[in-house]
Order: sequence, then C-alpha cells, then structure tokens
Amino acid sequence: MDDKLEGKLDQAKGKVKEEAGKLGGDRSTEVGGKVDQAKGKVKEAMGELKEELNDDEER
Repeated sequence: MDDKLEGKLDQAKGKVKEEAGKLGGDRSTEVGGKVDQAKGKVKEAMGELKEELNDDEER
C-alpha cells in the first residue's frame, strides 16, 4: 500500500479513536486519536511528494 493511502487510513482511524475518546470521556484516547490523525497527514503528504518526485524523474 502506498504512503498516500496509508496516511488517509491513519487519519480515518485517528478520527474514530478521537470520537471514541470524547464519547467515553477518555482524554488520553481522544488525544491519541488527534496524534494519529496528524501522523496520517504527514504520511499522506510524504506519499504525495514521492509521487511528484517520480513524475519529475519520468520527464
């Protein structure tokens, strides 16, 4: 699986985790979900950068 897709999945999982923490009153889980979302955004951005670099190399 490429980084871009993994990043999107990590963001989705993080959002679910965040919401579960809010509903359950578990601040640690809520914050962990936000951290997971941030990591997912970074991974997605890395995937986009890799795609751009590959496109530039092919030209």
